[in-house]
Amino acid sequence: MTNPDIIYTKVDEAPELASASLLPIIQRFASAAGITVGTKDISLAGRILATFPEHLNEDQRIPDDLAALGELVKTPEANVIKLPNISASVPQLVAAIEELQAKGYALPNYPEDPQTDDEKAIRAKYDGIKGSAVNPVLREGNSDRRAAAAVKSYAQNNPHRMGEWTADSKTRVASMSGGDFRSNEVSATLKHATGAKIVLETENGTTVLKDGLSYPAGTVVDATYMSAAALDTFLAEEIEKTKAEGVLFSLHMKATMMKVSDPIIFGHAVKTFLAPVFEQFGDEMAALGVNPNSGLGDLLERVNGNSEIMSAIDATMADRPPMYMVDSDRGITNLHVPSDVIIDASMPALIRAGGKGWGPDGKEADAVCVIPDNSYAPVYDESIAFFKANGALNPATAGTVQNLGLMAQKAEEYGSHPTTFEIAEAGTVKMILDDGTVLHQHDVQPGDIWRSASARKAPIEDWVQLAISRQKATGYRSIFWLDETRAHDAQLIQYVRPILQAAGVADKFEIMAPREATRASLETITKGENTIAITGNVLRDYLTDLFPILELATSAKMLSIVKLMQGGGLFETGAGGSAPKHVQQLHGENHLRWDSLGEFCALGESFKFLADAKGNAKAQVLGDAVEKATQGILDDNRSPGRKVGQPDNRDSHYWFARFWAEALAGGPDADLAAEFAPVARSLAENEETIIAELDAGAGSPADTGGYFKNEGAKLTNVMRPSPTLNGIIG
Repeated sequence: MTNPDIIYTKVDEAPELASASLLPIIQRFASAAGITVGTKDISLAGRILATFPEHLNEDQRIPDDLAALGELVKTPEANVIKLPNISASVPQLVAAIEELQAKGYALPNYPEDPQTDDEKAIRAKYDGIKGSAVNPVLREGNSDRRAAAAVKSYAQNNPHRMGEWTADSKTRVASMSGGDFRSNEVSATLKHATGAKIVLETENGTTVLKDGLSYPAGTVVDATYMSAAALDTFLAEEIEKTKAEGVLFSLHMKATMMKVSDPIIFGHAVKTFLAPVFEQFGDEMAALGVNPNSGLGDLLERVNGNSEIMSAIDATMADRPPMYMVDSDRGITNLHVPSDVIIDASMPALIRAGGKGWGPDGKEADAVCVIPDNSYAPVYDESIAFFKANGALNPATAGTVQNLGLMAQKAEEYGSHPTTFEIAEAGTVKMILDDGTVLHQHDVQPGDIWRSASARKAPIEDWVQLAISRQKATGYRSIFWLDETRAHDAQLIQYVRPILQAAGVADKFEIMAPREATRASLETITKGENTIAITGNVLRDYLTDLFPILELATSAKMLSIVKLMQGGGLFETGAGGSAPKHVQQLHGENHLRWDSLGEFCALGESFKFLADAKGNAKAQVLGDAVEKATQGILDDNRSPGRKVGQPDNRDSHYWFARFWAEALAGGPDADLAAEFAPVARSLAENEETIIAELDAGAGSPADTGGYFKNEGAKLTNVMRPSPTLNGIIG
């Protein structure tokens, strides 16, 4: 079966709600140029159902669209618009399973403590769905993320509010000074293709942690571990320091992408914060199914009803420093749910707010930002130091930081990689190559978190060439964020320097450790100039939230292009997450504040890529018109408002369709102009009726038939409530 010209992914939460409104518009406009736009389901619910067909009725089974997309992105024909999807934590996964079971899908429960072989097999299948399961499959290219010209121009002309930074701010970053992933890292570049295995050697024998690994020649392979004892000592010390300083305690992790390591680190923080309770009632809580990795919220649910434990928790919390809150009104703390506080969004938001976080009293306060691993914490530490010294960034005059990220073929999949383990007993972890060579080894203790990751030669070379092309196209200051004193980065530098020298452009690039690169980039954009950050995978994630949130107020409006190594294109719709609070607001008040600007930006690039790839001139006209429509949304202030009574996502889609039709009606293609002139006219003439129909249900509850899996007809009724608009679009 032939694939559609453009694949638009079916995902989760707010982006999926928005798609129900926007996608029919896209399909109608694309069809005028002979372009087909289809969907592939990579939602959390879809991934679950595709993983367990043997448990479902024939009519409930769905194809494994993620696997199909994984093959498509390896072809030159790939043209995929990828919306943000849930990188599921265990609580999210369990909630999705329960919802699907209630809908009649006979899925097995998630085995929290698997005992039998069958339970272990089910757990392994579910664990393959957790975390950033989608991203490594689709990322057969490196990342090019930047603010679209229209978005940057609007941000400068309409600067967002920034919190005030003062030199006496007590906000700081706290990281481990030893025993962490950064300090224990070793790295090597393989001279020959080889297989490998990871084993744990102990007094009781040798356990194979992972075998069947395979690496082509030239692969950079890392290994490291975090000491559980050092982590616990660090956390205990920081809790006491924070209390003495009289500020908020906050933990900033990435328990979604780093699906193995970070939930464990998060659990250590929960257990350390409630240390007296665990010391006194540890066995009783374990019997109740308490797992600190699942967060304080899950713990409280399980012990609720045991007055003795609850009293001990209350007493301990009263003796601890006040905590940074996710939702002060509802008492949701930083430690409630591991997926609630994601570092790449939470740290920029705090920095944008002048170093302030919300406390349990509903007021803003300075905070200690605990980032245990020291690999990338210096980026945030240096940002805070810069703004304390210089005051907040001015979005009206600031330049921009673009990003080129190494991520193809699972490069640097730290934490989410299947070579991350919580060590069960003391011993030595070894990575052994097929010829018996011990590539890496570490002496470890029970509870230590050991991990390995790799980056292949071809993606590294492609990444450097992408940097050369982008620097040539822009002339911007270009910095490789690599630390020659860090094991992994030192190996990458051995690739970078010769390629730059061979291309004759070594003088156009700088190589700096992340701390120095952060300061250089902030100094550059403060002067109104631009820079390109050329980074690895994790920093790509962090920086493409940090700088856009400072420059634009959001990362959801970023242009995010993955230049696939086989010639195709993957167009990601910003880095804004999937916005669960937006869904809650829609269900409660029938108002969706999700902004589809990222989708608009990706759509324009997708059409223009299609025009080049297939010689479709009409696709170029469509893409150019999308850019004009996007500019119209911004210039006319037609983006969604946050509150009921303001225009929402559906209103913005009406305006996008109208501006798009108007641009085509006045455009260079006679056929498209003739087709869309009456559409533009009808949309304008019926503006009052359409807006009234779109806003008629505002303030009342909305039923989409589910949270993780919406029901088609109900979703359509909610997200396409204007018969007039639907009739014009068709």
